[in-house]
Amino acid sequence: MPTAGGPTELTGKAERLIRERALEQVFGKLKKSDRGSHGLRRVGQGDETTSDRRAYRFGDALEQVAMSDSIRNAQQRGIDELRMSEDDLEVVETENQSACATVLMIDISHSMILYGEDRITPAKKVAMALAELIARRYPKDTLDIVVFGNDAWQVSLKDLPYLQVGPFHTNTVAGLELAMDILRRRKLKNRRIVMITDGKPSCIKQNGEYYMNSFGLDETIVARTLDAAMRARKAKIPITTFMIAQDPYLQRFIERFTEVNQGRAFYTGLQGLADMVFRDHAANRKAS
Repeated sequence: MPTAGGPTELTGKAERLIRERALEQVFGKLKKSDRGSHGLRRVGQGDETTSDRRAYRFGDALEQVAMSDSIRNAQQRGIDELRMSEDDLEVVETENQSACATVLMIDISHSMILYGEDRITPAKKVAMALAELIARRYPKDTLDIVVFGNDAWQVSLKDLPYLQVGPFHTNTVAGLELAMDILRRRKLKNRRIVMITDGKPSCIKQNGEYYMNSFGLDETIVARTLDAAMRARKAKIPITTFMIAQDPYLQRFIERFTEVNQGRAFYTGLQGLADMVFRDHAANRKAS
């Protein structure tokens, strides 16, 4: 189990911007489902009102009619007697809101501090930023946290700042299986996994025994990991991977993993989430 260590603090305007942008990237487009706090950017007969107005259409609910705007339209026709027609009616747009069940997976294997590279600190920053923002902005969502080394287990939110790596290999399969088990018990249609890792699976269990290989990417371990990604895809559980390493062969593996799951992947160095998020934000602005 992880031992106690100093908490990682999040302060400043830049960190707040990181949190906002990170959540956009992680949650992406959600399906209309259980009432929650995620705007789906679909308008019509939804859950929450917006500031937008549009002309009345047959079938619109009476409570959607913006009476003050509709009366103003009738007055602007410049007649002595106020008579309102269907052409004067405006309605308040609404948007659907959706809740989401998220499992946050954090790699605590020894490779997260290998060769003097501290990968666990930026991992904790990413994790705490997402956890804080989900709790603050989306209180109807559920958030569970799973750590994985040789095995996988749940930890509480209050223990998140104190996570440390252990003398573990990386059993990504165990983490994914536990995450999927947790999400199956949630009653929300929108479910997803957010995984923070250096990208190298090096351990699985076979017939109750550990099979480990720290050298390169073992094809037996890789095959089991990709199979877990496919099972998550079939269960309609997308996986967003924050890859806290820059090794080309590990990034290629994450690309395969993401393609199999049809999820998302972001690559960042030891500076943590900030560089990756702002690079992605700049790319989106150029594309828009």
